[in-house]
Amino acid sequence: MFGIFRRLKIGFGMARRSGRVLRAHPNLLILPLLGGIAGIAFMATLFGGLFVGGFYESPGPVLYGALFVAYVIETFIASFFAAALVAATREAFHGETPTVGGAMRAAWDHKWPLLAWSVIAAIIGVIIQAIESQDNLLARILAGLFAVAWSVMTYFIVPVIVFEDESISGMFTESARTFKNTWGESIGAMGAINIVTFLLVLVGVLLGAATFLVVPGTVGILAAIAIGFTGIIFGLLIGKSLTGIAKTALYVYATENTAPEFFEDMDFSALGGEDSGSSSSRMSGGRI
Repeated sequence: MFGIFRRLKIGFGMARRSGRVLRAHPNLLILPLLGGIAGIAFMATLFGGLFVGGFYESPGPVLYGALFVAYVIETFIASFFAAALVAATREAFHGETPTVGGAMRAAWDHKWPLLAWSVIAAIIGVIIQAIESQDNLLARILAGLFAVAWSVMTYFIVPVIVFEDESISGMFTESARTFKNTWGESIGAMGAINIVTFLLVLVGVLLGAATFLVVPGTVGILAAIAIGFTGIIFGLLIGKSLTGIAKTALYVYATENTAPEFFEDMDFSALGGEDSGSSSSRMSGGRI
């Protein structure tokens, strides 16, 4: 139990320092916003076309093929803007001023590895979905375990694609190795940022509810929806940005053995790798 709270404490420390980066470079929020808009627009266009064409009424090869393509493209869109955020964060760590255009160009330079990753992720996703669809409790448990293992192994896949010149198999090996060497901080950061995101979204919901209670009539309803929706979106954007920044900071430290800018006072001395002794020897002291 103590270990869990300690990891969360470190995770909140990473979230706070990631917030420093975001305050210094608020334009980083634009990247997950563009990614979300692009993803929603693509899915709306695809499924709207399938609905108009009547393919939902008689499922067949066209529908399943379209769903697979949707999975690939949606993963590519998400990975592309995640890669742009990672590239921009790395520039911020080097004391430069990242731009949205420059970040997107950097991501586009890695379009083929990102596409290869998206295709593989789509295939694995379909396999997991097929296993979960079985009317068998054991199959569902196995699918869940497989999904967790897959998420762990690919946690750093985007930073690897952006920063390293790896083969397809090497991308997965390097991502898994980095997670192994940083699993404590990775889990702590994920948990802490998820909590922060939840609280921010909750604030948006409460602001919407308060507006509904204070402002009467139709105007109050519309204002409540607008304020609540804006608050929720803003909370999700901050959470997405903090996740990308913290992940980049962990990857940079794990691969370069130096704390990036904004994280100089971070205590990386207790990385949660398998060999804590060797990990600790690589870390510099500091405050959590």
